Amino acid sequence: MEELDPTIREAVAKIQRGCAEIISEDELVAKLVKSKKTGKPLVIKAGFDPTAPDIHLGHSVLLRKMRHFQELGHKVVFLIGDFTGMIGDPSGRSKTRRQLSREDVLLNAETYKEQVYKILDKETTVIEFNSHWCERMKFSDVLSLTSRYTVARMLERDDFTKRYKEGKPIAMLEFMYPLVQGYDSVALNADVELGGTDQKFNLLVGRELMREYGLEPQVIVTMPILEGLDGVEKMSKSLGNYVGINESPKDMFGKLMSIPDHLITRYMELLTDLPMTDIERHAQEMTAGKNPRDVKVLLAKTVVGMYHSAKDADAAEAEFSRIFSGGGIPDDIEDITLENGIAIFAALKSVLPSESNSQLRRYLEQGSVRLDDEKIEDAAAVIDLSRDRILKVGKRKFFRLKQKAN
Repeated sequence: MEELDPTIREAVAKIQRGCAEIISEDELVAKLVKSKKTGKPLVIKAGFDPTAPDIHLGHSVLLRKMRHFQELGHKVVFLIGDFTGMIGDPSGRSKTRRQLSREDVLLNAETYKEQVYKILDKETTVIEFNSHWCERMKFSDVLSLTSRYTVARMLERDDFTKRYKEGKPIAMLEFMYPLVQGYDSVALNADVELGGTDQKFNLLVGRELMREYGLEPQVIVTMPILEGLDGVEKMSKSLGNYVGINESPKDMFGKLMSIPDHLITRYMELLTDLPMTDIERHAQEMTAGKNPRDVKVLLAKTVVGMYHSAKDADAAEAEFSRIFSGGGIPDDIEDITLENGIAIFAALKSVLPSESNSQLRRYLEQGSVRLDDEKIEDAAAVIDLSRDRILKVGKRKFFRLKQKAN
């Protein structure tokens, strides 16, 4: 890119950071050059089906790339798929997804809107709902849309192919999902669409439909799926390996300090704006023998500072050091009142009501539950509350258990 204007070269480098794939980079450069010449911002689209409204750092990978485009002066459309959300994305599914009600979709959409401005610039973010154009389509419009893509092309999708070969049903409704998502790009005349690597098929459909409707096809930018705190599975609330962007500074810091060392620089690249030269230097220093914990502290403080403040990050570090280096317990430990003789599993359900039963069992099986620093693995173990007890779950959750008064 030596012949490019330096500002275009810098823009491309900013967009490339952390990306899994750009289809195609030459087209992206051409669009950026045209935008600069005409003074017209590019339209950047990213769609979100409001099915899981609690945003965690895994979601932030895509949202932060949207923010990068905003910082480059382009128009970002945060598209809430209230219409497609009622179909259900078949990506990675082995069976037809349950349809959401309109009430569920709209409630989750509002929750999304409340959270995304921790990452996106509120003043320059355009919120759209794809029901605005989808609900106006006549049946003849839908037939015209379906005529522009073949069943053979649809079955190229891995999950559809697998289910077809296994004789598992594929609803016609599911074929409509990538078509409707692709039509969103037509309706918005998108220049660029962002999505996770698991969305590549849907994004390509949008690119093809734009050609079919006589529009310049969108560039596709896919972002990697972030591994969770276990370093293996993708970050997911259902797996309990996530960091929510609304979590307290203390919890956020503690969780980030628990990630495997091999994820440190990956998290730095995808979750922060630390310069890549610094990240590469940290990687080299750790290879040369530097304690990864020191670099992990930098990562944790940076992320906490982004979603809270630098002061909160300093306090979280100090609290972490006091508890996990000095063996203490938090000052603000929560008091929980329970019946004397309650079983440990029932106690866990009381203190962690948002956790699934399977996750609570995992805590016990993994030896992550301690009562007054004694490891408890038996779900039926009875707790003597004739005196106050300290319950510790994992590395960061502490509760003072007290006997309920008769």
